[in-house]
Amino acid sequence: METETNRKRLLAQQTELRRVMTSSGRFDEAMLLFLKQHASLHTAKIHTEKSGDRFTEFWSFEDAILDDLSEEQFRRIPKNCEHSIVWCIWHLARIEDVAINILVADGPQVFTQAGWQERLGVPFRDCGNEMDDEDMLSLSAVIDLQALRDYRAAVGRQTQKVTAQLKETDLRNRVDPIRIQRVLDEGAILEAARGVTDYWSRRDIAGLLLMPASRHTLIHLGEAQQLKQRKR
Repeated sequence: METETNRKRLLAQQTELRRVMTSSGRFDEAMLLFLKQHASLHTAKIHTEKSGDRFTEFWSFEDAILDDLSEEQFRRIPKNCEHSIVWCIWHLARIEDVAINILVADGPQVFTQAGWQERLGVPFRDCGNEMDDEDMLSLSAVIDLQALRDYRAAVGRQTQKVTAQLKETDLRNRVDPIRIQRVLDEGAILEAARGVTDYWSRRDIAGLLLMPASRHTLIHLGEAQQLKQRKR
């Protein structure tokens, strides 16, 4: 009940974030609200280090779903479902990593630093869009679960650093086509999923903070919540 109540609160907060983010002259308010929602969409561990009591209503949607999961629950793909919880977390981490660090910051992916691919123990580099059934099963079965959560936390920390450096004028900048090409060149999006980069190419930086860095996360954490509730 608490999880569902807080999820609905985050959805309402997302609606307000969209309104504020697209309004002129409200940059500081928009960034504070974004960071507040971002805090609730990642593990609490990455925010207690620096944020402390900055967010008085802090609650972690990720921790509420994942902290008491069994390994079997994490890895399984329930009957009549397309994804595992592993895939949801992988997809969220990769999408945020790519969108924020390549498209917003024009920097390196977290994934390509500090040996993350080796630590995760998977051959995949893409974000999971249009992943076929065989690769979905493989990802779900073999990925190192603690490394997956650690990687997503590292992505969250980096997002905080990137967004802290943004200026109001940055939010209206369109995504640079050269950065879109970088996403493809680095194998972050499969050719079959080119619709993702087509979508991103039409966004500005404010749009990327809204989708995927916040609303997209809400959607797939909600999916993970439903997968957790499935009995088989």
